[in-house]
Amino acid sequence: MDGQIAHSGAWGLALIMIVVASWIFYRYMAPSTWREWASAGTVQAFIIALYAEMYGFPLTIYLLARFTGLDRTGLNANLWSSLVGIGETGMLISMLLGYAMLFAGIGIFIQGWRELYLAHQYGQLATTKLYGLVRHPQYTGLFIALFGEGVVHWPTIFSVALFPLIVAAYTLLARREEQVVEERFGEAYRAYRQQVPMFIPGKDQWKAFIQRGGGQL
Repeated sequence: MDGQIAHSGAWGLALIMIVVASWIFYRYMAPSTWREWASAGTVQAFIIALYAEMYGFPLTIYLLARFTGLDRTGLNANLWSSLVGIGETGMLISMLLGYAMLFAGIGIFIQGWRELYLAHQYGQLATTKLYGLVRHPQYTGLFIALFGEGVVHWPTIFSVALFPLIVAAYTLLARREEQVVEERFGEAYRAYRQQVPMFIPGKDQWKAFIQRGGGQL
C-alpha cells in the first residue's frame, strides 16, 4: 500500500474489537434458528469488515485513491477525514456522532432484550416501555448502533453495502417472528401490531411514551 496513506496496521487491536463486538452481539441475540443465524452472519461480516479496515488495512481509502484520482498526499484511513477537507476535525466530528449513535443503539438493544426476557418469564406479551414505541426495539437498537459505527463514524465500502442487507435480513426475520407470536397470542397481538410500528416510532407512540414517563403505553 502507498506509504502516503496513513493507517495503523494494528491487527491485534482489530482482533480484540472484533471479538468484543461479536461477543456482545451474540450474548444478547443468541441465534437459534437458521434464519437467525443467517441474519447474524450478515452482522458478523459487517463487524469483521469494519474493524479490519478501522485498525488494519484501509481498503476503502486505498481503492478510492487508486481508481478515482483522489490525491494520496496526507490521506487518512478515515473516509470523512479524507473527503470532507477539514482533516482530523472531520474524523473527530464523525467519531463523536458515531459513538453517540453506537452507545444509544446498544442501550436500546439491551433494554429491549431485558423487557422481552421479563415478558417471557411471566408468559406475557411485551407491549410496554420500548415495546410501546416499536414492535422490535432490539432490532431498532441494532440498526442505530451499526449505522453510527459503520456509516457515520467509519464508513467503508463493505459496511455501507452491508447495512441495507442487514436491515432487509432482520425485517424478514421480524416478520417471521411476528407470525409465531400471533399464533400464540392471537387477537391481542394483532391489535398491538396495528397500533405500534415495526422499527420507527410515530408521533403518537412518542407522545404516549413521554406522557407516561416511559412506562406502560
